[in-house]
Amino acid sequence: MKKEISIAYMGTPEISAYVLEKLLEDGYSIKALITNPDKPVGRKGILTPPPTKVVAKRHGIPVYQPVRLRKDHDWFASLGVDLLLTFAYGQIVPEDMLSIPPKGCLNLHGSLLPAYRGAAPMQRAIENGEAVSGVTLMEMVKAMDAGRMYAKKEVPIEESDDYTSYSRKIAEAAYEVFAENIEAYLDGRLPGEAQDESKVTFADKISKEEEHLPLSLSRKRFVDKVRSLSQEPGGYLFLGKDKVKVLKAAPGEESDDELGTIKVAKHGIKVKVGDGYVGLLTLLPEGKKAMDGASYAAGHRLLDGQKAS
Repeated sequence: MKKEISIAYMGTPEISAYVLEKLLEDGYSIKALITNPDKPVGRKGILTPPPTKVVAKRHGIPVYQPVRLRKDHDWFASLGVDLLLTFAYGQIVPEDMLSIPPKGCLNLHGSLLPAYRGAAPMQRAIENGEAVSGVTLMEMVKAMDAGRMYAKKEVPIEESDDYTSYSRKIAEAAYEVFAENIEAYLDGRLPGEAQDESKVTFADKISKEEEHLPLSLSRKRFVDKVRSLSQEPGGYLFLGKDKVKVLKAAPGEESDDELGTIKVAKHGIKVKVGDGYVGLLTLLPEGKKAMDGASYAAGHRLLDGQKAS
């Protein structure tokens, strides 16, 4: 069954590249990759391909990179594939594309639908302090993430998880839920289940403004926000005048000190947030490598009583 069905794969980031690699390793016939255009990266603006493109090129798979899929998809029908499979693509798929593959269009969504429809399901689940989320194999329809659900797999969110580590777990679960259910789907043994619209929640895309960490949050909410932003895009504070990404934080003692007050000790830095202090365990100053809080304090002459913002 694996080699009989031809698939167009649609996806962009590292987690999607993992699934693409697994599909190829396990013998699925991937006829084309649809991904986003190469982007300039770093201070030098080096044009860099999406991780999925790197995998596809290594395997000799044709790559399509429309800037706007809505306006550039006339070529899709000529691929002649049986199935479209999407995981973390990053653009809305036009409705007329969805009727072309004879075996339908499936999406791997990084939440347990109908919770967390939208662009940032994993980040929002972590931000909200969820203990478990997961992945859903679903039908693609015109409305975003609103199609029938064919299968789900739960993935616990450990307290030590951030978006980077959790997204890897979701990628593994995404491949598993597809591989375990695709034959039943193709045979018509998976009728699917409609989503309960009364239980729908949304996971909006992370905005640039959100990357500036709010000091008004409680200790737990602040730490969860840091975890959700992880290394990329990374939440930041200003420590004095310096803009610094906070890659890892931990809740500290309760306090009614003034918001933003900095405490410096041999073991690191603490900052006063809504209901107490949080320890800034791992920091990434602009243009430098990540370091622990103590190293940052020593190198930047950070003093007790200075303010974060």
